Amino acid sequence: MSRSGYDDYCDDQWALIRWRGAVRSAIRGKRGQAFLRELADALDALPEKRLIADDLIQEGGVCAIGAVGKARGVDMTNLDPENLEAVAGKFGIADALAREIVWENDEVSWRETPEQRFIRMRRWVDRNLLAARQPLRVQDLFAATVEPSVGNSPNRPLLHSRGCWRPRPCLL
Repeated sequence: MSRSGYDDYCDDQWALIRWRGAVRSAIRGKRGQAFLRELADALDALPEKRLIADDLIQEGGVCAIGAVGKARGVDMTNLDPENLEAVAGKFGIADALAREIVWENDEVSWRETPEQRFIRMRRWVDRNLLAARQPLRVQDLFAATVEPSVGNSPNRPLLHSRGCWRPRPCLL
């Protein structure tokens, strides 16, 4: 068993499906997205771009959640890093999100340096941040130079109903 509470033995596939759904909802929810934005800012603000594993704060180093605590000025000395319900409550996030971040921080990759862990976690945060949803405009799709389409109008790109450029014929 690990700090995240995840293990390699899952006999109940439906429980795993429900858990992954809870994690996905926690990441995509309003609180989760706000926390991920704050986590990205906290990681960028670290003077040394490195993350520790297995603890919130230790000898000046922090884990991913510890970076947010450091940015907020939270006293983490009395906070047990193994008690993720308390950690999630202290940071105002769902238990599923706290466990997922801890798992990503501590266990996804073995034998990596703290600097490599920082880079991997920063990329994970970026992958899970939802972009601000802007209305899609055709002009934005073709702002860059586009290769001419195949067909009878060589200088105009062909836009299909799915919003992608494809040469003719298109069998969508």
